[in-house]
Amino acid sequence: MFDSITGSIRNAVNKIRHQDDVAALTKATSELKKALLKADVHHKTTKDLIQAVELQTKSAGIGQDSFLKALKSELTNLLTTSGNQGFVFSSTPPTTILMTGLQGSGKTTTTGKLANYLKTRKKKVLVAACDLQRLAAVEQLKQIAAQIDVDIYFDDNEKDPIKIALAAKEKAKKEHYDVLLIDTAGRLAIDEALMLQLKNIKDAINPNEIFYVADSLTGHDATKTATTFKEKIGIDGVILSKYDGDTKGGVALSIANQVDVPLRFIGTGEKMPDLEVFIPDRIVSRLLGLGDIEGLAEKTSAIIDEKKAKEVSKKIKKGQFNFNDFLDQLSMMSKLGSMKSIIGMIPGLSQMAGPIKDMDFENSAEIKRIKALIGSMTPKERENPDLMNPSRKRRIAVGSGVSEVQINKILKQFKNASKMAKQLSSKGGMKGLQNMLSQMGPGGMPKIPR
Repeated sequence: MFDSITGSIRNAVNKIRHQDDVAALTKATSELKKALLKADVHHKTTKDLIQAVELQTKSAGIGQDSFLKALKSELTNLLTTSGNQGFVFSSTPPTTILMTGLQGSGKTTTTGKLANYLKTRKKKVLVAACDLQRLAAVEQLKQIAAQIDVDIYFDDNEKDPIKIALAAKEKAKKEHYDVLLIDTAGRLAIDEALMLQLKNIKDAINPNEIFYVADSLTGHDATKTATTFKEKIGIDGVILSKYDGDTKGGVALSIANQVDVPLRFIGTGEKMPDLEVFIPDRIVSRLLGLGDIEGLAEKTSAIIDEKKAKEVSKKIKKGQFNFNDFLDQLSMMSKLGSMKSIIGMIPGLSQMAGPIKDMDFENSAEIKRIKALIGSMTPKERENPDLMNPSRKRRIAVGSGVSEVQINKILKQFKNASKMAKQLSSKGGMKGLQNMLSQMGPGGMPKIPR
């Protein structure tokens, strides 16, 4: 997501090689200005940022460290605006959120992602299908709710979204839900009918907050439409959808500054777990290539079973990691979301992770083959990979549709992965992790030694 801007920042910093070199600072700020404008950062936002960075760097004494410090400080100021960060719960449940946005912005999907985010944090969530404008919206929300296993309120016989919203809120109160997310109708463009309907729903249910879902792929238009929604009905936060597909990424730097409403979450991929809370200083750390260890810790703590993690860690150290453990780890990784977003949170890895960034823990051909292979094993074979002999491999090949050659390759990769994990656990630290990633092949599995 931030690769383009992070690379440009690195290039700008490298322009300053000597202390008190005014010409070098001018070159650095000029390069940074071009990069930010190219990345779709608003021209006024860019101008203000560059001026502030230049002034602060000069007052501290020109050098790479002072330039970086000024850039970090000003970027944080730029992304920080008054209002809440992340998700804030009401003191009297249910916390009611009105989800708004234009049609095609990813509003319904984002409603599901937010519900999933809350569910993984042990909250009881109800989603309400109040988008009666788009024919498939209610059905889409039903499918998403089933996928993430959260409750949904809908009424196929009711044509008034206000009545559905009120009934959903009554159910949420009566059945002690922590959160109610109300998915509302969008339009292809802003019109009076849309705004009037949203205002009427807002007045009827009195939500705790209104979130506006902005499509980051629309660039500057996302900022303009968010501003209009703020003026017409009032919004308390923006969620940027499809940010993983935005190769420029500059809209995230503009939106809080231009709209004066906090950016609360960003969508980082197509899967339900691919939603990240937007906290300015953490995002700035990632922009500067310094990672986001706090964000990674928060994300993993909501998913990982600590007791199970300790058990697996002990097995790895003893070299006893088996296929059942492997399946458990795959399941856990898929809940974390896309690998690309995880890698970006680890300091120093965003530029060196290579093919593993695009690893899909559910849909890659390599993972499907491995799952088919494990599915054809007996319980004893899963527990003890060393039991594999030619006759067992032939039986597994027939059962899984994976050739014996591929089985041998996968078993060798698994053995290498176990060894690498054991080495990493004994060496520890970032160096061991970087070494392990450098040995990854295109499918995300270890390369096989020749």
